[in-house]
Amino acid sequence: MKLTKFVPLLPFCAAPFLSADVTLPSVIGSHMVLQRDEPVPIWGWADAKEEITVEFNGHKAKATAGDDKGWKVELPASKANAKGQKLTIQGKNTIVLEDVLVGEVWLCSGQSNMEWTVSRSSNPQEEIANSANPLIRHIKVPHRPSDKAETDVETSGWLLAAPETTGNFTAVGYFFARHIQKELNVPVGLLGSNWGGTRIDPWIPPVGYRAVPALKADFADKLDQFPTKAANGKVNHQTPLALYNGMISPLVPYGIRGALWYQGESNNGEGMLYHEKMKGLISGWRSLWNKPELPFYFVQLAPFKYGNRNPQDLAGIWHAQLASLSIPHTGMAVTTDIATTNNIHPPNKQDVGKRLALWALAKDYGKKDIVYTGPLFEKVEAKGTELVVHFQKGTADGLKTTDCQKASHFEVAGKDGEWKPAVAMVRGDTIVLTAEGVEKPASARFAWDQVAEPNLFNGAGLPASPFNSTW
Repeated sequence: MKLTKFVPLLPFCAAPFLSADVTLPSVIGSHMVLQRDEPVPIWGWADAKEEITVEFNGHKAKATAGDDKGWKVELPASKANAKGQKLTIQGKNTIVLEDVLVGEVWLCSGQSNMEWTVSRSSNPQEEIANSANPLIRHIKVPHRPSDKAETDVETSGWLLAAPETTGNFTAVGYFFARHIQKELNVPVGLLGSNWGGTRIDPWIPPVGYRAVPALKADFADKLDQFPTKAANGKVNHQTPLALYNGMISPLVPYGIRGALWYQGESNNGEGMLYHEKMKGLISGWRSLWNKPELPFYFVQLAPFKYGNRNPQDLAGIWHAQLASLSIPHTGMAVTTDIATTNNIHPPNKQDVGKRLALWALAKDYGKKDIVYTGPLFEKVEAKGTELVVHFQKGTADGLKTTDCQKASHFEVAGKDGEWKPAVAMVRGDTIVLTAEGVEKPASARFAWDQVAEPNLFNGAGLPASPFNSTW
């Protein structure tokens, strides 16, 4: 086993492991955060049959490299620890990783609104100047499609939150981490694997496509045809498997608590097909990490004028995202109130990160009395000329608007299916709808337009999700 030289990690430095034979995946390095309270996987490569010993936090585990030169150990679970420790890998020689913490680790994936950095978000100078926090750490996976499931990807290593580095962190991930770190007082690590403009399709693993019947004919039965390549052999990064292969597979099985997802703009127009793809993504990632209840929290897209598109296409994605809450252990941050309809990248990522954090704090970290979502549609009830909108229990407490109890952007339809603007009044934790010319309303929809910025909130100030009762 050849010596792997340790190089102190500097921002944007080369990968820290320089020798040829004994290597670790780039995600495992100095300054990393390991997931607390569950076994810790450490893996790498060495000479075939070489015996490897890994030591950390008073624990020791051993493995023997296989004929394929791969090895893996699982260290016993550790409690959160904010004091940097050494992690030692020993075979014929020794590798020492410095300043390793134990805390909470979250995967941050999706397209440009997840890749969007702190430096391009609201109040960037102030946020960056005040960002020094060695308990928040981030590693960025470079853009890399691949035609096969990779086992490693070159990165710049783990970086500590500081004025010199935080500007390049995923903003949504950083503000999420800042909020839960303050509440939990434990280290937080972020795995930034994201790529602006990408569809959901290339992020879904094979096992995810195979798990969803609706994806069988067009995807699961054709996986041997993906990802596609250009005539010059370049992998098409927008086709199925391309980014799972190159940007997710190399991270497995690094220990994570859950995943944050902000994507959908590039699938606009797919309607409920997007919900089926979300099923594939979520079940697929849960299979990869062998965690059937892996928390998966996502962002409902913000209102935006998509050029010449049908203005209701985005509402179809909104509804698909709302429907994805039916998948267990998921959560959704609604953003209709913090949009910039002329900018697909709303700069207010602080509230996005915080709203995702509310789900995690309430569902994963046992924090009580946290309101973690705005009003979520449950059903409509016809009462003569009125149609009553009911919301899921606990989501509409303190229901209010910013306009004298009149809620905007509601429509009703009778059995003829013709939609009419509705007068919408708050009544307790429900909305009562009436519309001129609709004597027997049967259906309701809310914010069913790409630039709708409705004024309906619960008592915690969290906005209601768009919906359509006929979907």
